[in-house]
Parts: sequence; C-alpha cells; structure tokens
Amino acid sequence: MLKAKLGLAEALAAREGQPEVSFHALHALAAAVAGAKLFTLMVFDSLTREGSRIYTNMPDAYPLFGSKPLPEGPWMEKVARAQEIFVANDIDAIADVFPDHEKIRSLGCESVINVPVIAAGTLLGTINCLERAGAYTPEKVTAAKNLAVPGVACFLLHKTLLDRGDI
Repeated sequence: MLKAKLGLAEALAAREGQPEVSFHALHALAAAVAGAKLFTLMVFDSLTREGSRIYTNMPDAYPLFGSKPLPEGPWMEKVARAQEIFVANDIDAIADVFPDHEKIRSLGCESVINVPVIAAGTLLGTINCLERAGAYTPEKVTAAKNLAVPGVACFLLHKTLLDRGDI
C-alpha cells in the first residue's frame, strides 16, 4: 500500500485511509527511533477511567477492542498520574505490572516502553512499544520521548474523526 510508506506529516495530511495511515506512519517512526516488534496505541477516557486499543500491528495477539478499566498500581501512578514514560527491560519487570506477561514473552518481547501522550495537561493515551529484553537503553528512551508530539497529532486526529462520526 503506497500510503503506508508516507512520512508522518504526509500521512497526517492524507484525506483517505485515516486514521490508520497516520497510525501506521507513527508505528514506522517508533520502530525507527526506539524499536517496536509489538506496537499498540491506547486512548484513555479520564471520566470513565477506561482505555481502548485503537491500533495494533499484531491484531491476532492484541486485537482492537472496546473499553477496559485501567487498573490501579505502579504503572497507573507513573504513566497516568505523573505522566512519565514507563520502561521495563526484562520480563520480570513487565510481570510486575502486566498480567499478560506470558503472552508478551511468547511474542518474543521482554521489554516495554509506554510513552504518555499528553495535550493541555490531559493524558490522551499511550504509545506502546515492546521489544527483546534490554532493548530500551537510555538513548532509546530519550528518543522515544520525542514520539509524544507526533502522538498528540495522531490521537487528536483520531478524536476529530470519532467526533465527526467518520470512524
């Protein structure tokens, strides 16, 4: 698909195939700067305290779905409340916060980075990259922080299309 090869700016401006074209371009950017064997995007509703997966590159393992409640715990404290990046570089650290750690491991992923996407102080959702154990070095974490701004554009595009009834 030609649009899948667009850069993020071109993808965001595309009239057709939205929001998938933009999500795919954000995925390509994340894979290039940080690494992302498994890549998902989650949006959060601050009123209902629920999350919804809106993009996945592995739909068989992590399909798009309705909403699910966000569990309390250290991940919620760091990402939702403190609005900071969460990093775990081994499966034990992942198991401490994600109950699906065995599924994650079965996909060849043993590290994760969750980048909060924030606009006007509100957490819109997260960019989630998973890779082999130890993948997220300090340099990769710094690079991943730069995904937040293009993430805002993609998440606001999604909200605009949702509000218009286009998706």
